[in-house]
Amino acid sequence: QVQLVESGGGLVQAGGSLRLSCAASGRTFSGYAMGWFRQAPGKEREFVAAISWSALSTYYADSVKGRFIISRDRRDNAKGTVYLQMNSLKPEDTAVYYCAAERASSIHVDPGRYDYWGQGTQVTVSS
Repeated sequence: QVQLVESGGGLVQAGGSLRLSCAASGRTFSGYAMGWFRQAPGKEREFVAAISWSALSTYYADSVKGRFIISRDRRDNAKGTVYLQMNSLKPEDTAVYYCAAERASSIHVDPGRYDYWGQGTQVTVSS
């Protein structure tokens, strides 16, 4: 059974930082691109960042570019462990953050293309 488990969420003041982790299990994720999405109350799920399976390509939403960094542990590529370092957090970053995996050679922003999803971790940024 494939599982993606996010961790690292919490409450932080504006301007602070958090690091989210996504641990994958149940299969090898070699060949899978990994993405982070978020969903705020009353809003649709939106793309945040993605990284190719090789870790050579990354892509960010304009709203987080320059503040967030996505990475994955190359030593553990088969398991697909991925991280999201979030700096200079703003109240508008408050949402449930989800990790997702897509078997693809390139990265995409459409959540419908992703095959596996985690349960999400709450990030709350206070002003």
